[in-house]
Amino acid sequence: MKPTKPVETRTATLAEIAREAGVSAPTVSKVLNGRADVAAATRSRVEELLRAHGYRRRRAEATRSPLIDVVFHELESAWAMEVIRGVENVARDAGLSVVLSESAGRLTPGRTWADQVAARRPHGVVLVLSGLDGSQRALLASRSIPFVVMDPAGDPGADVPSIGATNWQGGLAATRHLVELGHTRIGALSGPSRMMCSRARLDGYRAALETAGVPVDPSLILTGDFHHEAGHRLGLDLLRRADRPTAVFAGNDLQALGLYEAARELGLRVPEDLSVVGFDDLPVARWVGPPLTTVRQPLTEMAEAAARLVLDLGREGEAAATRVELATSLVVRSSTAAPAG
Repeated sequence: MKPTKPVETRTATLAEIAREAGVSAPTVSKVLNGRADVAAATRSRVEELLRAHGYRRRRAEATRSPLIDVVFHELESAWAMEVIRGVENVARDAGLSVVLSESAGRLTPGRTWADQVAARRPHGVVLVLSGLDGSQRALLASRSIPFVVMDPAGDPGADVPSIGATNWQGGLAATRHLVELGHTRIGALSGPSRMMCSRARLDGYRAALETAGVPVDPSLILTGDFHHEAGHRLGLDLLRRADRPTAVFAGNDLQALGLYEAARELGLRVPEDLSVVGFDDLPVARWVGPPLTTVRQPLTEMAEAAARLVLDLGREGEAAATRVELATSLVVRSSTAAPAG
């Protein structure tokens, strides 16, 4: 009996894909290069075939622009500036420039963005609190454009390289600090429930209370959107109550600053009447009065790690680690104290 010959697999050529799609090889090349002068129906048919055949541009073909694309869920915040600083540190050393985009609050950027990135052919893409849908991932893969998700909003999947922080540990440390000061009525201003970091910080808050034998009061947990205005609005709600909390874990620094404003409006002093802990350790946390006790999230270092990882992926094609978490740490300043009396 003759031994069975192994089945040989190969990637289809552009000509073969063009023939199957019923178009010319130059049209397939235009789709690969992200050119805009291709009809939407034709582009969709060609890209479906490219994905089906697992076609990727050969490294020699893929002339890259000296760019790193960074996509933000929301761009207008001090938080974003820390991330930009980190990516630029790595880009500068690599002789690259940084292109910024915003997904306008959506958890995935729009289709137009994906086409623009495919046309630019950057060295890689860093997505901050964002992700990609299946078609966008396939489009970048077909152009050999690597991407990394920083602080993913949801579970990015085991095959998606991502950089995060120990959000659960940070929420635990923030709340444990307040418990150790003697507080038992501790409120929480969480971020959006759809974001994985918000859920992890809130789970850490709950774990600290349960470990200390302090009952978790659901009425003291309010959901915001990580903005100053939400901290102010929800802070007024909490602090106007007859049985108001004596301390609040604010979820992030911007909500903590909004809470400061609410306390001032109601004649409450921080920390004499109300202890406040934030999360992020933005530069402003050191400047406010009183300086804010917060959990340091190493945003600049996270961004640097994401940029290095995406460049490594472009060189090697594989990630040594698909999920990296950097440690958070509690920074105690002047906004926390033992409860009055």
